[in-house]
Amino acid sequence: MDAATRSAPASWAVVLNPSKFDDPARVRDDVARLCGDHGWPEPTWYETTVEDPGEGQAREAVEAGAELVCPLGGDGTVRAVASGLLGSGLPMGLLPGGTGNLLARNLSLPVDDLDAALAVAMTGSDLAVDVGEVVWDDEEPAVFLVAAGMGLDAEMMAAVDPRLKKRVGWLAYALSGVGALFRLGFGVRVRADRQRAVSQHARTVMVANCGELAGGLQLIPDARVDDGLLDTILATPRSISAWVAIALHVLSVHRRGHPSLVHLTSERVDIVTKAPVEAQLDGDAVGRRTRMSCSVRPAALTVRVAPQGAD
Repeated sequence: MDAATRSAPASWAVVLNPSKFDDPARVRDDVARLCGDHGWPEPTWYETTVEDPGEGQAREAVEAGAELVCPLGGDGTVRAVASGLLGSGLPMGLLPGGTGNLLARNLSLPVDDLDAALAVAMTGSDLAVDVGEVVWDDEEPAVFLVAAGMGLDAEMMAAVDPRLKKRVGWLAYALSGVGALFRLGFGVRVRADRQRAVSQHARTVMVANCGELAGGLQLIPDARVDDGLLDTILATPRSISAWVAIALHVLSVHRRGHPSLVHLTSERVDIVTKAPVEAQLDGDAVGRRTRMSCSVRPAALTVRVAPQGAD
């Protein structure tokens, strides 16, 4: 349906992570007020729990007849709700509620304006996006929407102070990463599709479904969330000067490349480390792992986005 003629859904749901808000009741009131202002129906509310961070609630909303399901929390809540919506065909609307809002940023959606985000969720266009799937060691598969990684990025997530993160946002990760820069790397072997395996002493390896990270950092400008591919970045700096060179490369407009930064594109990638390494999934630390096998599920999730040409 054309976004210009799309009407608000008759029934929709919000999966709220109450731990992300000082006053969850006020958040509900704000959503109700905005819906009233625009003549939209109020949602059915579901709250996440420690035991179920959103997947079960999303499935419950689907079974109850919701036409749209919106996570309202951090990137972990978005990932969990997406897991519950896979295979349903129902769209997911992204409401700002976390520190990163990484998928929303990659889709150029509002991340600091609840009214604007609601407008997109209720009346925007539908976009089929890829979903990454990862198997850690011998565990059950998990999905990711932004990136899965091992090494420096995961160490930053694991070491970040939650209270500082709440106060200063993504800068808390930057502060956490200062100390992590000086730690030793790890031996890793990376094989992307049928390409020749790459064996390196790395500092971090990241498998990305899209290219923008916290703080607006464009790690992989050419990565697209709907291209049916995963982008793997392997950073192998041996000195502070190499880190500086990588930083300049990432910040550069022209991207001439750097020998300490390997970029692979594939539908599947298998990563094995010589010893357990800190791992992360869409910005959430998941502990130490030695194997990471990732594959892409093309166009597996529908997300509500701004109409093409909209401001």
